[in-house]
Amino acid sequence: MHAETLRTARLELSAPLDADAPAIHAECQDAAIQRFTTVPSPYRLTDAETFVELTRAWWDEGSEATWAIRLEERLVGMVGLAKLPSGAPEIGYWVSSRVRGQGVATEAARAVVEWGFSPARPALARIEWRAVVGNVGSARVARALGFRYEGLLRQAGVNAFGRSDMWVGGLLRDDDRAPQPWPVG
Repeated sequence: MHAETLRTARLELSAPLDADAPAIHAECQDAAIQRFTTVPSPYRLTDAETFVELTRAWWDEGSEATWAIRLEERLVGMVGLAKLPSGAPEIGYWVSSRVRGQGVATEAARAVVEWGFSPARPALARIEWRAVVGNVGSARVARALGFRYEGLLRQAGVNAFGRSDMWVGGLLRDDDRAPQPWPVG
Protein backbone atom coordinates (compact mmCIF):
# COMPACT_ATOMS: atom_id res chain seq x y z
CA MET A 1 0.00 0.00 0.00
CA HIS A 2 1.38 3.42 -0.82
CA ALA A 3 0.96 6.51 1.35
CA GLU A 4 -2.07 8.63 0.51
CA THR A 5 -2.56 12.33 1.17
CA LEU A 6 -5.84 13.43 2.72
CA ARG A 7 -7.16 17.00 2.76
CA THR A 8 -9.78 18.68 4.92
CA ALA A 9 -11.00 22.27 5.06
CA ARG A 10 -7.90 23.35 7.00
CA LEU A 11 -5.52 20.41 7.07
CA GLU A 12 -3.28 18.29 4.93
CA LEU A 13 -2.58 14.78 6.17
CA SER A 14 0.49 13.35 4.45
CA ALA A 15 3.24 10.84 5.05
CA PRO A 16 5.86 12.00 7.54
CA LEU A 17 9.06 13.12 5.84
CA ASP A 18 12.68 12.93 6.98
CA ALA A 19 12.56 16.73 7.23
CA ASP A 20 9.73 16.41 9.80
CA ALA A 21 11.91 14.62 12.36
CA PRO A 22 13.07 17.79 14.18
CA ALA A 23 9.47 19.05 14.50
CA ILE A 24 8.24 15.63 15.69
CA HIS A 25 11.08 15.55 18.21
CA ALA A 26 10.24 19.03 19.49
CA GLU A 27 6.52 18.27 19.83
CA CYS A 28 7.14 14.96 21.60
CA GLN A 29 8.90 16.80 24.43
CA ASP A 30 5.37 17.73 25.59
CA ALA A 31 4.63 16.01 28.91
CA ALA A 32 1.05 15.17 27.85
CA ILE A 33 2.20 13.45 24.66
CA GLN A 34 4.72 11.42 26.63
CA ARG A 35 2.17 10.52 29.32
CA PHE A 36 -0.75 9.63 27.08
CA THR A 37 0.99 7.94 24.12
CA THR A 38 3.59 5.24 23.63
CA VAL A 39 6.41 7.54 22.52
CA PRO A 40 9.67 6.86 24.37
CA SER A 41 10.52 9.09 27.31
CA PRO A 42 12.91 10.75 27.08
CA TYR A 43 12.19 11.29 23.38
CA ARG A 44 15.36 11.83 21.36
CA LEU A 45 15.86 13.12 17.84
CA THR A 46 16.93 9.61 16.82
CA ASP A 47 13.52 8.34 18.03
CA ALA A 48 11.81 10.77 15.66
CA GLU A 49 14.10 9.80 12.78
CA THR A 50 13.43 6.10 13.40
CA PHE A 51 9.68 6.76 13.64
CA VAL A 52 9.66 8.46 10.22
CA GLU A 53 11.53 5.48 8.72
CA LEU A 54 9.06 3.07 10.34
CA THR A 55 6.05 4.91 8.94
CA ARG A 56 7.35 4.28 5.42
CA ALA A 57 7.75 0.57 6.16
CA TRP A 58 4.27 0.40 7.71
CA TRP A 59 2.72 1.98 4.62
CA ASP A 60 4.69 -0.37 2.35
CA GLU A 61 3.65 -3.52 4.22
CA GLY A 62 0.08 -2.30 4.81
CA SER A 63 0.28 -2.74 8.59
CA GLU A 64 -0.27 0.86 9.58
CA ALA A 65 -1.33 4.11 7.94
CA THR A 66 0.29 7.14 9.58
CA TRP A 67 -0.08 10.76 8.58
CA ALA A 68 1.57 13.99 9.65
CA ILE A 69 -1.10 16.60 10.37
CA ARG A 70 -0.18 19.87 8.67
CA LEU A 71 -1.88 23.21 9.28
CA GLU A 72 -0.73 26.02 7.03
CA GLU A 73 2.13 23.73 5.91
CA ARG A 74 3.40 23.33 9.49
CA LEU A 75 3.45 19.96 11.26
CA VAL A 76 1.04 20.12 14.20
CA GLY A 77 0.46 16.46 15.00
CA MET A 78 0.19 12.86 13.92
CA VAL A 79 -2.76 10.54 13.27
CA GLY A 80 -2.92 6.95 12.19
CA LEU A 81 -4.58 3.57 12.07
CA ALA A 82 -2.60 0.63 13.45
CA LYS A 83 -3.73 -2.99 13.27
CA LEU A 84 -4.58 -4.67 16.56
CA PRO A 85 -4.32 -8.43 17.15
CA SER A 86 -8.14 -8.53 16.78
CA GLY A 87 -7.73 -7.39 13.18
CA ALA A 88 -9.54 -4.10 13.74
CA PRO A 89 -7.35 -1.02 13.44
CA GLU A 90 -6.92 1.36 16.35
CA ILE A 91 -7.01 5.08 15.69
CA GLY A 92 -4.39 7.14 17.47
CA TYR A 93 -3.50 10.82 17.39
CA TRP A 94 -1.65 13.59 19.12
CA VAL A 95 -1.57 17.30 18.40
CA SER A 96 0.70 20.14 19.36
CA SER A 97 -0.21 22.09 22.48
CA ARG A 98 -0.35 25.16 20.18
CA VAL A 99 -3.48 23.85 18.44
CA ARG A 100 -5.25 21.88 21.18
CA GLY A 101 -8.84 22.95 21.63
CA GLN A 102 -9.11 24.21 18.03
CA GLY A 103 -10.70 21.07 16.55
CA VAL A 104 -7.54 19.96 14.73
CA ALA A 105 -7.49 16.44 16.21
CA THR A 106 -11.20 15.96 15.51
CA GLU A 107 -10.87 17.20 11.92
CA ALA A 108 -7.84 15.00 11.23
CA ALA A 109 -9.31 11.91 12.91
CA ARG A 110 -12.60 12.35 11.04
CA ALA A 111 -10.70 12.33 7.73
CA VAL A 112 -8.91 9.13 8.74
CA VAL A 113 -12.17 7.44 9.80
CA GLU A 114 -13.72 8.38 6.45
CA TRP A 115 -10.65 7.02 4.66
CA GLY A 116 -10.80 3.80 6.68
CA PHE A 117 -14.49 3.23 5.99
CA SER A 118 -14.36 4.27 2.33
CA PRO A 119 -15.62 1.82 -0.32
CA ALA A 120 -11.95 1.15 -1.21
CA ARG A 121 -11.64 -0.71 2.13
CA PRO A 122 -14.89 -2.73 2.30
CA ALA A 123 -13.44 -5.37 4.65
CA LEU A 124 -12.94 -2.80 7.41
CA ALA A 125 -15.93 -3.20 9.72
CA ARG A 126 -14.67 -1.57 12.93
CA ILE A 127 -12.19 1.01 14.19
CA GLU A 128 -11.16 0.96 17.84
CA TRP A 129 -10.10 3.84 20.04
CA ARG A 130 -8.13 3.50 23.25
CA ALA A 131 -6.79 6.10 25.62
CA VAL A 132 -5.06 6.18 28.97
CA VAL A 133 -7.65 6.88 31.67
CA GLY A 134 -7.56 10.63 32.24
CA ASN A 135 -6.89 11.60 28.62
CA VAL A 136 -10.12 13.57 28.42
CA GLY A 137 -9.05 15.44 25.26
CA SER A 138 -8.74 12.19 23.33
CA ALA A 139 -12.08 11.01 24.71
CA ARG A 140 -13.76 14.21 23.52
CA VAL A 141 -12.41 13.69 20.01
CA ALA A 142 -13.59 10.06 19.86
CA ARG A 143 -17.02 10.93 21.26
CA ALA A 144 -17.41 13.76 18.71
CA LEU A 145 -16.71 11.26 15.90
CA GLY A 146 -19.46 8.91 17.06
CA PHE A 147 -17.32 6.28 18.79
CA ARG A 148 -19.23 4.29 21.39
CA TYR A 149 -17.65 4.04 24.83
CA GLU A 150 -17.18 0.32 25.45
CA GLY A 151 -15.49 0.21 28.82
CA LEU A 152 -12.32 0.07 30.84
CA LEU A 153 -9.36 -2.19 30.14
CA ARG A 154 -7.54 -2.62 33.45
CA GLN A 155 -3.75 -2.19 33.23
CA ALA A 156 -3.87 -2.71 29.45
CA GLY A 157 -1.73 0.27 28.51
CA VAL A 158 2.05 0.21 28.66
CA ASN A 159 4.39 3.11 27.99
CA ALA A 160 7.55 4.60 29.49
CA PHE A 161 5.59 5.45 32.67
CA GLY A 162 4.48 1.87 33.27
CA ARG A 163 1.04 0.27 33.10
CA SER A 164 -2.23 2.19 33.00
CA ASP A 165 -5.91 1.54 32.77
CA MET A 166 -7.32 2.29 29.33
CA TRP A 167 -10.67 3.53 28.11
CA VAL A 168 -11.85 1.72 24.98
CA GLY A 169 -14.40 2.62 22.35
CA GLY A 170 -15.45 1.41 18.94
CA LEU A 171 -17.01 2.68 15.76
CA LEU A 172 -18.64 0.40 13.23
CA ARG A 173 -18.84 1.16 9.53
CA ASP A 174 -22.61 1.69 9.66
CA ASP A 175 -22.82 3.50 13.02
CA ASP A 176 -24.42 6.91 13.22
CA ARG A 177 -21.48 9.31 13.46
CA ALA A 178 -23.30 11.76 15.73
CA PRO A 179 -21.65 12.46 19.09
CA GLN A 180 -22.58 9.81 21.63
CA PRO A 181 -23.23 10.05 25.36
CA TRP A 182 -20.25 8.82 27.36
CA PRO A 183 -19.61 8.38 31.08
CA VAL A 184 -16.16 10.00 30.62
CA GLY A 185 -14.80 13.07 28.84
